[in-house]
Amino acid sequence: MYLALLVIFLQCSELYTQDRVFTFNTVEINVQPSVKVKNGAPMSVVCHADISKSADFQLKHNFTIFKDGKLVFMTVSDKDDARYEVPMARSSDTGEYECTVEAGGKTKSSNSLHVWVTGMTKPILTAEKKEVLEGEVVKLRCELPEEVPPLYFYFRKIKMNSTPKEKYVFEAYKNYSEVEFSVEEGDNILQFDCFGKRHVQREFDSSEHSNKTLVTVREPFIKPTLSVKPSRNITEGDRIQLECSTVVARMRDIEIILQKNKTILNSVRDEKVLKYSAVATLEDSGEYLCKVEQGRASKSTKVNVVVSELFPKPTLAASMNKLDENRELTLSCSISGFQKANFSVLRRNSNGDVLLETSRSLTMRVSVNDTGSYICKAEVKGIVKESKPVRINVYAPVSKPTLSVVSGLPEVVLGKPLQLICRSARGTPPITFKFYKGNVMKETVTNDTYATFLDENVGQNDKKGYKCDARNNHSSGVKTSNILNVTVVVPIRNASLGSIPYGEVEEGSETAFLCSVKEGSWPIHFRIFRKADRDVLVFEQSEHADRVMWRKGTMSRQDTGTYYCMASNRANVDVKSHPITISVILASWQKGVIVAFVLIPIAGAVTLALWWFLCKKKKAKGPSMEMSGPSLATNSTSEKLTRQHNDGDYYSGPDLESAEVEYTEVEVSTLDPHKAPVQKGTETVYSEIRKANNENTRAS
Repeated sequence: MYLALLVIFLQCSELYTQDRVFTFNTVEINVQPSVKVKNGAPMSVVCHADISKSADFQLKHNFTIFKDGKLVFMTVSDKDDARYEVPMARSSDTGEYECTVEAGGKTKSSNSLHVWVTGMTKPILTAEKKEVLEGEVVKLRCELPEEVPPLYFYFRKIKMNSTPKEKYVFEAYKNYSEVEFSVEEGDNILQFDCFGKRHVQREFDSSEHSNKTLVTVREPFIKPTLSVKPSRNITEGDRIQLECSTVVARMRDIEIILQKNKTILNSVRDEKVLKYSAVATLEDSGEYLCKVEQGRASKSTKVNVVVSELFPKPTLAASMNKLDENRELTLSCSISGFQKANFSVLRRNSNGDVLLETSRSLTMRVSVNDTGSYICKAEVKGIVKESKPVRINVYAPVSKPTLSVVSGLPEVVLGKPLQLICRSARGTPPITFKFYKGNVMKETVTNDTYATFLDENVGQNDKKGYKCDARNNHSSGVKTSNILNVTVVVPIRNASLGSIPYGEVEEGSETAFLCSVKEGSWPIHFRIFRKADRDVLVFEQSEHADRVMWRKGTMSRQDTGTYYCMASNRANVDVKSHPITISVILASWQKGVIVAFVLIPIAGAVTLALWWFLCKKKKAKGPSMEMSGPSLATNSTSEKLTRQHNDGDYYSGPDLESAEVEYTEVEVSTLDPHKAPVQKGTETVYSEIRKANNENTRAS
């Protein structure tokens, strides 16, 4: 029975669950009266859920409203909508609104909706003081109640008959701001106000202006008075007196300053009067400023003073501005239209002017040390004026210049530039130098004591000499150097090495080595090396020729190896030949001795064997041996001749007798044991040396 009731209950529950089916169609949000609401007006945010149900049944809805992602309202209702009421909308209520509805385990959200509350609350402005002194500051505070930062604050200082001065402050975290305005000279009654702004969707929303705050300004002192005695128009030499005074409310921290063209002439502190006196000069003409300062307050007065000229500046005249040493120079000082004055002539110096004469003129015989600037001074009634400086240049004549090569020796390597230097040991600069190659002028240089010239086109056959001229402003004119002849050094080109005999050399024989170059200036330094574990220098000699011969008197087996020669001259470039190989072999007599030591025992043994054989056969056959004897002797003789012909192969090649030997005559030096050339003669040198050189050249 209970089981039957349980089954009926479960079936009924399943039927009931199947009847409670629903789905969200949409969730919508809107604002009343509109999405644009005036500041202070009421505003309602309504969230509505459109739901489809399988039957008419009660459903609980959880409504949540968000502004800019933050929760602002939440309620639970069995109705399809919920209302978020804002009695007085403020600018802080501006933002993106969105609502979410949850029911029966299902959730759905609306689209976002932007709400803009236009206008802002009226700001409140307060001033720290209602009465201030000139030079003090007015501190203001502007507040926007019920507004949320970030906010922009604008303060205005309003003065009658002038444009308001405005200051702007951005506050990121406060709904109020404070600023200071300085009180300036001429400010009497001031008004201040402020207003605010905020940024909404790329636009600015502004508040109305605040209440106006009134501030009264009092003067701490009156504008100063500046007087000039005897008058504002005076003459040079007269004494000028200036007096600046003011009336102050309190003496503490008062300062009076007298200026001319921004230059402070005098100043006093905690006094009401400033005095200044001086003998007037033309430089004293201009605008004078008297300024009174106390704290931030400042007032000033200006006057113009005109100083008339008592006499013009003197003029210094020179008989000559450029002259030779030991010539006379006259300097004369004068004043146009004015005769009675005290004159003096001076020379300018870095350590101070040097007095030369206390009269109108000066005559002196000059030297080079008198070169410099000269002035004259004139004094009338205590006023001293000086002339413009006059430059005097005294010249010593240039000495005969010397021309030389910068590197030292009067030579240049072919293909390299030649740098010359021209010097004059004496002469007042500037000196003008001219360089010549032959009779052609190449370059002009102006310098103090020397000049350089670079010739980059030096040829092998250049025979033209170089010279230079030097002159300055002295009347003696041009001086010319001696002619400089420069040797052109031709670098070594194509060194070669040959020998006789070439290739194989008999031990104990003499070998001649010939090292030659195709081109190069003399003297030429020749060196011959033999390659071993390290290159060994075997011969070295300098020659005023393009070749050198070295005779190696006795060759040994240790002389076997590869040889090469190197040649160099003043161009300092080593040129290396192609190597040749020399093999030292046994001499012919050594071969003969070896053959003799080897063949004689063999011949004796053969002869002994033959004798024994013949003796034995003679005993055995008798007459038969006698008949064969001549034949054997003939064979033995033939064999001996054949053997002798073969032995000759050790001494000469098969073409030795028929070989044609070419020869030529060259001039060689007879070498002493120190390899120094002491005499020269003509010898026949086999042309095989030349052939070897040609082969080496072709190999290169």
